[in-house]
Amino acid sequence: MLAITDKEFTQLAGYIKQNFGINLPAEKKTLVVGRLQNFLIQKDIQTFSEYYDQVIMDKTGKAASALISLISTNHTFFLREPAHFDYFKGSVLPYLAQVVKDKDLRIWSAGCSSGEEPYTIAMFLDDYFGVNKSLWDTKILATDISPKVLELAHNGIYSNDALVSLPKQWKLKYFEKIDDETSRVASRIKAEIIFRKFNLITPVFPFKKKFHVIFCRNVMIYFDTATKNSLVNAFYDSLAPGGYLFIGHSESINREISRFKYIKPAVYRKE
Repeated sequence: MLAITDKEFTQLAGYIKQNFGINLPAEKKTLVVGRLQNFLIQKDIQTFSEYYDQVIMDKTGKAASALISLISTNHTFFLREPAHFDYFKGSVLPYLAQVVKDKDLRIWSAGCSSGEEPYTIAMFLDDYFGVNKSLWDTKILATDISPKVLELAHNGIYSNDALVSLPKQWKLKYFEKIDDETSRVASRIKAEIIFRKFNLITPVFPFKKKFHVIFCRNVMIYFDTATKNSLVNAFYDSLAPGGYLFIGHSESINREISRFKYIKPAVYRKE
């Protein structure tokens, strides 16, 4: 295993926090080495100082993108935290169906990883609206900081084992079987989603229209308190009145300083 000095770790962790918001305390040193050492060996980079210098000197952004792809945790699956989707279908969609008069429904999957979350949302929308779906413009913005996982998400190809949690009729309706091992998301579901690279610590969000729902689940656990509070405020400003924010069940929002109204565990609303 390549060794990393305290100074090298502090430099690298500082760069990652400043540019991506991810907080890496000292106890994460072994994790950082474990995720980076094979890459350094493949590139014949001898030390973490040499690697750090390469990252900060690269003006194309490719080295930084490769770094965050290696550091990021991208564990996700279809129908993750199903209680969220029960509430989304049973309460949120009926409400939005009544109040969104122009039928222009905007949803953001922030930190979408390899795509399971936005595709799950798209399937719920199609299932809920049914024959009236064509009357609605239901675009889903799916963003992540890692180009590697965004490519996987955009391709929409998953192992058949990954679909096991989905209803049988959804697997038949929303996926095209490639072979005995893999399936592809149906074209009409893929067409609902816009995949984009986006850094959540961007000072000013560039979105022209407000969202009705934002999913940002199991992302803020990697941020320190100040970064998380800033992001929560940005989400609030990016939502339309009455809009919903879903976060991970292992996460929470400080209700004493947040403008969001608490609805239920991991569900908040802008009033």
